[in-house]
Amino acid sequence: MTLPVAGQEDARRTGTERVSEVVVRFAGDSGDGMQLTGTQFTNTSAILGNDLSTLPDFPAEIRAPAGTLAGVSGFQVRIADYDIHTPGDAPDVLIAMNPAALKANVAEVRRAGTILCNTDEFTDRNLKKAGYDSNPLEDGSLAGFQVFEAEIGTLTRRALEDDGLDARTMDRCKNFFALGMIYWMYSRPLENTIEWLEKKFAKRPEIAQANIKVMKAGYNFCDITEVFHVRYRVEAAQLAPGTYRNIHGNSALAMGLVAASRRSGLPLFLGAYPITPASDVLHELAGYKNFGVTTLQAEDEIAAVCAAIGASFGGSLGVTCSSGPGIALKSEAMNLALSVELPLVVCDIQRGGPSTGLPTKTEQADLLQVMYGRNSDSPVPVLAAASPSDCFEVGLEAVRIATRYMVPVVVLSDGYIANGSEPWQLPNVEDLPDLRVPFEDSAEDFQPYRRDPETLSRPWAIPGTPGLEHRIGGLEKQDGTGNISYDGENHERMTQLRCEKVERVTQEIPPIEIHGDPDGGEVLVLGWGSTLGAITGAVNRARDEGQSVSRAHLRFLNPLPADLGDVLARFRKVLIPEMNMGQLAQLVRAKYLVDAQTYSKVQGRPFSRQEIYDRIQQELAS
Repeated sequence: MTLPVAGQEDARRTGTERVSEVVVRFAGDSGDGMQLTGTQFTNTSAILGNDLSTLPDFPAEIRAPAGTLAGVSGFQVRIADYDIHTPGDAPDVLIAMNPAALKANVAEVRRAGTILCNTDEFTDRNLKKAGYDSNPLEDGSLAGFQVFEAEIGTLTRRALEDDGLDARTMDRCKNFFALGMIYWMYSRPLENTIEWLEKKFAKRPEIAQANIKVMKAGYNFCDITEVFHVRYRVEAAQLAPGTYRNIHGNSALAMGLVAASRRSGLPLFLGAYPITPASDVLHELAGYKNFGVTTLQAEDEIAAVCAAIGASFGGSLGVTCSSGPGIALKSEAMNLALSVELPLVVCDIQRGGPSTGLPTKTEQADLLQVMYGRNSDSPVPVLAAASPSDCFEVGLEAVRIATRYMVPVVVLSDGYIANGSEPWQLPNVEDLPDLRVPFEDSAEDFQPYRRDPETLSRPWAIPGTPGLEHRIGGLEKQDGTGNISYDGENHERMTQLRCEKVERVTQEIPPIEIHGDPDGGEVLVLGWGSTLGAITGAVNRARDEGQSVSRAHLRFLNPLPADLGDVLARFRKVLIPEMNMGQLAQLVRAKYLVDAQTYSKVQGRPFSRQEIYDRIQQELAS
């Protein structure tokens, strides 16, 4: 927690201190409602104008035994009165609803930070399930923290004892008691959450009122008992003027695809099979039927992508989404779309692997898979989103490239981006790119594989258009006519054309933006995808200390920007942090013969600012 920046005299009189930022982590069993509690705290802070970033942390086990480390669910949110880029390295405040939640998270809490424990759950049985030999609330192991205890379960039941609810229903409200306490501690209003509860449980008003009563009880408990010695206030951030909403990465990606559909005039079709963490794209798009969106929950990954290819053949915007295991299953059909040269957007929301791996944890290790994980020479454009709000822009850009070059395009996101959230400034619709696509409508001298001289794309001819009948399929096509061909020289020419078409996408990529010293210096930190926030924070700190450190971030991973080689040559060292074993670094070394240093992290969690800052110091020292 940042030290008070203003109003210290006022704090001494009122017990309220102004702080620039705070990192709060809610933790408990997966059934304790920690994701809901964290989301409500986040949404209220967004309405108050704070800049924010979130990190939900879901248990990998669907039904892990209650009270065990495997079943702990967490939600971390950082709110600030200035522009921030990450959900924070270490929580200032931990709300631990049981011993397992404490044990799983206490090592990451800032020293002298605040820990609020639900003492009702600190029984001998629960302590043993969490792996404690003694009660940490009594043995002195938490001496370095400010520890506050509250019988949250007991106080929740006491607040609802006259409401006629059964014990199970009352216990399910206890997360709102904890939320009320944190609302008091950080001077948050209750009205927004009250309104949400009344709307959420409109058909069960007794549930809404129970949660409201418990939340007020938690708020008043702090006010009356003075359990906390001081309150804190985080003012609104100075953001650019505009209308903002808090948005998750998967929601932003879905909206970007819908916006691209409207701006191109193409009806959007999504074929998908449920898989973590991509399923929310399917859920989100299913709610946009009034915008001409059709969604199909297919029987498997192969059917999903094949249906999307069929939609593109019929003149729609074909989209499919999955995670790494599903992308492996889609690979043959992706090559079909590449061979018949139809637009297709493939969204890969990456997670820890290989195989089933870590379904609820993040990773960015599918880069080489989407680059090379298909048979033969089969390049496709690959774009990567860098933040939750950036998913909107990347969705638009992927559709633009796919329809302009008549090629499948892969969008890389990951679990950190997909489930995380941040404020997003709503764009003006008139400022969005014009993506209208000219379909082929002339039968005179029609050739289905005639090439556009600029993009090498072929005509998009809608089935049923008189005179534009043509064959599609996985067998090699004859250049121009599209007839089946087994001629070796024709196959080589078609392979070269498909490769050259992707390379020509470089003419769409703007020059690399260097943040720092554009003319070069000691260290360039090169990143892609969700490492942006941690890299930005680390480089900004290094530069504030007068160090020669710069950063650049890539949206296009295939093809790479035309000026990347020149940029790399300006710096003595290139450091590439990745949540994989060095996949981009491998590509950079091979293409540019630069001894790029890889910094890998494959722990299912994103980089922290401190980790990258420390590695920068190592590079400078060496």
